[in-house]
Amino acid sequence: MPEAPRCRHCAAPLTRTLVDLGLSPLANSFVPPERAAVPCPRYPLHARVCDRCFLVQVEDAVPASAIFNEHYAYFSSFSESWLAHCRAYAGQMAERLRLGPDDLVIEIASNDGYLLQYFLERGIPVLGVEPSANVAAAAEARGVRTRVEYFGAATAERIRAEEKAPALVCAANVLAHVPDINDFARGIATLLTGGAVFTVEFPHLLNLIAKVQFDTIYHEHYTYLSLLAVERIFAAAGLRVFDVDKLETHGGSLRVFACLAGAAHPEAAPVAALRAEEHAAGLDGPDGYAGFEARVRTVRDDLMAFLRKARAEGRSVAAYGAAAKGNTLLNYCGIGTDLIAYCVDRSPAKQGKLLPGSHIPVHDVPVLRERRPDYLLILPWNLRHEIAGQLADIAAQGTRFVVPIPRLEILPP
Repeated sequence: MPEAPRCRHCAAPLTRTLVDLGLSPLANSFVPPERAAVPCPRYPLHARVCDRCFLVQVEDAVPASAIFNEHYAYFSSFSESWLAHCRAYAGQMAERLRLGPDDLVIEIASNDGYLLQYFLERGIPVLGVEPSANVAAAAEARGVRTRVEYFGAATAERIRAEEKAPALVCAANVLAHVPDINDFARGIATLLTGGAVFTVEFPHLLNLIAKVQFDTIYHEHYTYLSLLAVERIFAAAGLRVFDVDKLETHGGSLRVFACLAGAAHPEAAPVAALRAEEHAAGLDGPDGYAGFEARVRTVRDDLMAFLRKARAEGRSVAAYGAAAKGNTLLNYCGIGTDLIAYCVDRSPAKQGKLLPGSHIPVHDVPVLRERRPDYLLILPWNLRHEIAGQLADIAAQGTRFVVPIPRLEILPP
């Protein structure tokens, strides 16, 4: 019998399953049309729970360099609601930390400069650290100084030697993407000095479980995070959580504020309140994770029953949003072009390609108006209201929107 994989934080054997999603292709590895006949490589996508530290995680099925390479397809700047969120964050942090032209803000995994541009607008110097050369080039084009590197303790040492000490280090939806989460936390501790602050945003594990958000599980998300797990990981690196905000982004996220263990920031009341909430939900024991896989199967079965019924009735179905979460859903369900004719997405990097695994073609959004479907499956369900607002014209003509998670909904009624 093969040896159980080990926890990426505490090295305990991983013997408890949260959900096994089978074999799945890399969620952001879009397929050129000329390779349509070539099957996508598939890798195990099995989320496990550590019985010692309760970190939820998937195995390293493929090296990070095969995912976050020079052809990475995700650009952050194509969601208007996300950009509004980032602009608001920059304003809040500039005011809270009294940031000015003598300070430095560093963002880890800065993508195309989507966030740091708003600090630049305020005259605050910035530095991005981004491993994917193509999106880093887009950041540089908008004036965001960017280092093309993976972040960890060694990178942090180089930055500390070459740059002024930052007043703020931030990371949005990157902590889950880090294979060696301990090394990442040590890198943050290396960058911080005195009362400098680190903020990190990530989808909240509590919502993933409660709202059956299994499609947020894919190979480039190595971990699925609770406050309890993050506090353990940070404490081991010499960091301390002193505040936390609940956010609406990505189906329900946390923004954690951390500092060096000895810094003077007092712990805010929301930290203890959220700890208590996670304890009450059972995230510090096995009971909080039980029964999740059965609920995932129900989501799959309901969606497949709807799609098969639509096909039997001669109804056309398209999808909106070539999101990574959508690719997890489509591949877990075994959905292809027999059930969904095409997908649309606003990102030119995805248009003209095929979705990984399902090989559903991706077009620009105007195709929806040229080939109006009877049903539109919204894959980035966290943006359902933004997308529905943008497509009110096709809804008025009869297209109905379908949202698969946490349960199948067909809108408008």
